[in-house]
Amino acid sequence: MILKVFTIKENVKNEMIINKSRFITLVYKVSSVLEINNILNNVKNKYKDATHYCYAYIIDSTKRFNDDGEPSHTAGMPILNVLENKKLNNILVLVVRYFGGIKLGAGGLVRAYSNSVSSAIKDDNIIPLKKYLKAKIEFKYDFIKEINYVLRDFKITYKEFDVNVIYEFEYEKGNYPKELNSYLIQKNDI
Repeated sequence: MILKVFTIKENVKNEMIINKSRFITLVYKVSSVLEINNILNNVKNKYKDATHYCYAYIIDSTKRFNDDGEPSHTAGMPILNVLENKKLNNILVLVVRYFGGIKLGAGGLVRAYSNSVSSAIKDDNIIPLKKYLKAKIEFKYDFIKEINYVLRDFKITYKEFDVNVIYEFEYEKGNYPKELNSYLIQKNDI
């Protein structure tokens, strides 16, 4: 059984004031931890005087969260819970908080972080996440024209011209171009 997972179409910024505290929610479509670290550094530079930078992310099966000084599990975990409930992947949500002088308590913080993330991630910005696979094919020179035609809408990542021709290309899971099979000497999934 394949579970349907989703991501976002475009990055989002949303702002809420809750009991004089300012919550700036930043939602990013991401694909690597390196990308997340760069975003975190940029946000911390942009909002230098913020009190907290709480976040959660999901990339494939990796899930992480950070409370950044808020009481344990009152910020990062609620953010992560929203992402899991919406079945989101390849996503980073960072909530920048400016403390407004009124303590919210543990329950108030959980609600504040959950609500700020929920209101930032609108249903019309959620799209299915497509998984891509890679294949390596080998074929005779006689079939270059046919192969190029079949792969015209696919991303070819490598070409080698030796005794035979070798291509590597990406295709969406479940969308392998079966018409290639009649031209191939060999096919390997990468």
